[in-house]
Amino acid sequence: MKILFIYPAFERHAQSHPELLDCVPCNEYIGSPSLGIAAVAACTPAEFEVAFVDDRIHPVLEDLEDADLYALSFFTPAASRAFEIADRIRSLGKPVVAGGIFPSMMPEECQAHFDSVVIGEGEPVWERLCRDAAAGDLQPVYQAEAPADLALLPEPRVDLYLNAEDQDFAPDDYPLQTSRGCPFTCDACVLPEYLGRKIRHFPEEYILGTLRRFAAAGKRCSLTEDTALMFASGARRRFRKLLETVVLKRETENIRLSYLGTSMPLLLNLDRDIFDLVHQAGVKRFYLVGGFDPITRSAFGQGEPESIENATTCVKICQDFGIEPYLSFLIGNEDDDQGTFDRMLEFANGVKLNIAEFAIATPYPGTPMWRKMIAEERIIDRSWKHYNDSNVVFRPAKMSAERLQQGYLYLWREFYGTRQHLRRADRELNTVQF
Repeated sequence: MKILFIYPAFERHAQSHPELLDCVPCNEYIGSPSLGIAAVAACTPAEFEVAFVDDRIHPVLEDLEDADLYALSFFTPAASRAFEIADRIRSLGKPVVAGGIFPSMMPEECQAHFDSVVIGEGEPVWERLCRDAAAGDLQPVYQAEAPADLALLPEPRVDLYLNAEDQDFAPDDYPLQTSRGCPFTCDACVLPEYLGRKIRHFPEEYILGTLRRFAAAGKRCSLTEDTALMFASGARRRFRKLLETVVLKRETENIRLSYLGTSMPLLLNLDRDIFDLVHQAGVKRFYLVGGFDPITRSAFGQGEPESIENATTCVKICQDFGIEPYLSFLIGNEDDDQGTFDRMLEFANGVKLNIAEFAIATPYPGTPMWRKMIAEERIIDRSWKHYNDSNVVFRPAKMSAERLQQGYLYLWREFYGTRQHLRRADRELNTVQF
């Protein structure tokens, strides 16, 4: 039996607003797939054949590969495309299953398009689903009774991604998952709902094995789980040990890290000697996620002086250690008003940021923001492809939806319009999430 995993396409900023390509100094960035498919594929029984296709690079509906079972994993902005693909597959009489964040949060909506929906983590139920499918007894819903035991999971099938690369798509950076779960309750984040509020750590052997698989193919890995790495003393010890391992094995095994995702409060609380290790591990950039934490919210939403000072300190620390601060500005929070746009630009220019991105707050299904917007009847757009951080899909609190959309475009144009000299760094800037 052959299973074809599909990663559905979704619109990025420049696809929703092509005019931005005239001012942003980089080619459109297409990142690597998430590790979700690779992780679940690793749990497939050995007697099943497994294949993978990235719909962003090779549109599935133009040349659908034959398989006995099709499995799609997707998040909200890819849901519209996933439904289109699933409907086509079912019209051919083939079974298709859905998994990932959106199906877990909106299973009933997905059931109209899929034969089966996996709710939550897929690894604990995947073997049973495969055998049910082979027996012609696929169930409508699969949901694990308990979180996955990370100590028992096999390393992800990253070879599926590496083998799918071609001359048009060969990213040199892939995500590395070191934990699951998050204790925070950020407005626009679904991870605590999806993976639980307790942090579960992957074993060191799992992490090192994944690093080695990518390193053998000449690929770097990025770390985006800021809470797992820096939230508690135990996590910090794990983070330090990981960095020390990478530093030790950089030369002998070509293990490399590309960037580290975090937030300003967590970065400010990081031990300073860690920055030296980060630098030695090859990290060139901190991806600073803004708009979720009290520092950036009050700095740009209210112009609070102490928060602006803390944000400035955070950027300066990065610069002092020779690590590029790449700030993601989130606009559209409840305190954001029409002055927010200029406050963001003034800050960016004042701390001499070379690279930034601008995103519109989005009420993703399952998040606290989604529940609030639903309760207050403020959702104005249910087209899932627009839930991609570049379209306004709700009524903002202190400005019109049209003004927020205009402000988003204004920020991209103004920030990069004054940085045209950066066009010479096109290749490096391809890491912008654009």
